[in-house]
Amino acid sequence: MARDLMSGDEWAFFEGFILAVRSPNGRKPLSQRLVLDGIFWIARTGSPWRDLPEEFGRWSSVYRQFRRWTLAGLWEQILEALNESRIVPDALQMIDSTVVRAPHQAAGAKGGLRAKVPAAREVGSRPRSICASNAAGLPMRTEITTGQTSDYLGFDLVMADNLPEPSVLLAERGYDSDHIRKTMEVREVLPVIPVRKTRKLRVTIDPRRAVLQQAEERPSRRHPAHDKTAESFLSFIDITSIRF
Repeated sequence: MARDLMSGDEWAFFEGFILAVRSPNGRKPLSQRLVLDGIFWIARTGSPWRDLPEEFGRWSSVYRQFRRWTLAGLWEQILEALNESRIVPDALQMIDSTVVRAPHQAAGAKGGLRAKVPAAREVGSRPRSICASNAAGLPMRTEITTGQTSDYLGFDLVMADNLPEPSVLLAERGYDSDHIRKTMEVREVLPVIPVRKTRKLRVTIDPRRAVLQQAEERPSRRHPAHDKTAESFLSFIDITSIRF
């Protein structure tokens, strides 16, 4: 028996979202709860789909349902509801980006991860994921950009004003731009961002904010290494934020 299965209360929460995205003419899985637990198992362990324990059903069936729910936007809807609920404190938020190291399987897949960002392939660079997370380090929104997209240009993708407004935003030096600081000022958010050495117009930073700067860490982006599409890659980031 697999460990860390959903409780009754957890399933009651997720079931409403699943019923909302289910196609009325679609084939109903034998056990939607078991399928969802199987998807959570894959997300938690990072194992290949073929290694899914038999107690969750046929791995291919669980995978197909995962793809249906992904394309229906299930994970984004759940994450959005959790963001709006403010169960996790969001007064302090962080933003960061990292290179997406897609395996060779992803490069060859139809609609593969790199195919989703063809500009990155044209310039011979890897795609990047940019992520806004809450104080617990859980991503609230993640997007994929081309490898040549600078940090501050990707800022608007994940810090849209339809997310819960933070009081303080932590970021690395790559996000030090007049645009970001002005945007945060208009939204009454305190930006805690180290100043670029090349900045001509210096910005005074309270030394006491150094404690917050030291707390800024890269958000966790755990996902199975065999993800072949951008949708699956982003979905597993959402899933690990939803439950882990």
